[in-house]
Amino acid sequence: MSDKSAGMRDGEPLIESPLRASRARLLARSDAERRTIERSIHDGIQQDLVALAVKLELARRLADSEPATAKSLLDEAGDDVREALEGVRALADKIYPSILASRGLAEALRGMAAAAGISIRIEAEGLDRHPPDLEGAVYFCCREALESAAVRRARPTVRIWQEDDALRFEVADDGSSSDPPGSDLSHVRDRVETLGGQLRIVSEPGGGTRISAAIPLS
Repeated sequence: MSDKSAGMRDGEPLIESPLRASRARLLARSDAERRTIERSIHDGIQQDLVALAVKLELARRLADSEPATAKSLLDEAGDDVREALEGVRALADKIYPSILASRGLAEALRGMAAAAGISIRIEAEGLDRHPPDLEGAVYFCCREALESAAVRRARPTVRIWQEDDALRFEVADDGSSSDPPGSDLSHVRDRVETLGGQLRIVSEPGGGTRISAAIPLS
């Protein structure tokens, strides 16, 4: 008979802590996103490149006998290349936006909002740069909060600042929608709690929604 207590396994409680549960959900979501990216590469970008290679080979064969047709194919190939590049950029932004690495949180969120057609106001004056994992967490949290606000047709304001050894952010909307924020914001909580932070969501019908968090800098 085992001498371990009924509530323990290998010295650890059987009941998961909230932090462990958050990490497990975040890992599961990361795996799902990775599979989505793999499908996007295989079914999208890879197929586009195969079609491009076929078109270029056909243009090469027709270059002498049908130069006008070959030129038309090359023009189409140029359009295909530009479209493929846009697809690669969009995919890269889902992983880690290049503008976030080069220009920081405020510019990355402005670019994301502009691309998605979301009207926002950002307050992040004098914000210092921080490690990529921390900036990435804040960026994706704000992005999900902004996407939730857009679904609810609300007009959000984003604030990002450093205070009391923590990087803080707040996404607040104007209350123009009576719809509550979606359950997808659980992913925001998981990101924040995995880094040792705390998330607060306050939502009232007609009073808007305020999503705020503080993530320790160390």
